[in-house]
Amino acid sequence: MSYIMESEGETRRLLLQEEVDDARALLLATGLTPGARALDAGCGPGGISRTMARIVGASGSVVGVDMSEVRLAEAVQRCAGLPQARFMKGDIRRTGLPDASFDYCWSQYVLEYLSDRDAALAELIRVTRPGGRVVVSEIDGQGLNNWPLPEGLEEGARCFERGLASQGFDLFVGRKLFQSFRQAGLRDVRVHVTPQYVIAGTADDRFLADWETRFAALAPVVTPAFGSEAAYGEFCQAYLRMLRDPDTLKYSVLVVTEGVRA
Repeated sequence: MSYIMESEGETRRLLLQEEVDDARALLLATGLTPGARALDAGCGPGGISRTMARIVGASGSVVGVDMSEVRLAEAVQRCAGLPQARFMKGDIRRTGLPDASFDYCWSQYVLEYLSDRDAALAELIRVTRPGGRVVVSEIDGQGLNNWPLPEGLEEGARCFERGLASQGFDLFVGRKLFQSFRQAGLRDVRVHVTPQYVIAGTADDRFLADWETRFAALAPVVTPAFGSEAAYGEFCQAYLRMLRDPDTLKYSVLVVTEGVRA
């Protein structure tokens, strides 16, 4: 699996994103408890792994899995002083971890990249013990919920979406996981919808930098959907102007799906 968002600024962007997300509240709401054996599948630079390690405490454990050695090194550094957290390189579709070895498995912002996400879900279920919880937190329509939209920007956003889809990235994966969980045999499936961000007015510099990093990293895979580099560049600048507009509402949601292994 190639990571289409890879860039020199990606670790910084991921950490800023983790700081904004209220992961602790979601982890607690979906059943992470002190003493649990937990998996962070696609842990990135370890911000959420650190929160998980603090929740499970010294009597619990957290294993973080990621394909990027750079992110794993960041995660190890970030969780220094938390011996209950350890990290390993691996693909979440084929972790190599033992069957039924976790009480709680968490994955965020990973399945959106996978055209074969059912394989990842099956692996999360396999490594979760019977009665344990599988929890997936994902985007749904990120970047498409803005109003008002300048003329032409909506079509540009659809081109952007088509460019991502051509690489197997699903902007609407969040809404699809309830069915996937049920079809995979998980029971007591529940869904939480929570804001990822709400910006009523001008976006701050951090948020603008996040989108600039995203646009630059995705240029090679998205530009063909626009037909030219110039057309893609015009869309990016128009989108950033919209983010700066004090009269525009911008928001995005996370869809967090949880289920219990039978």
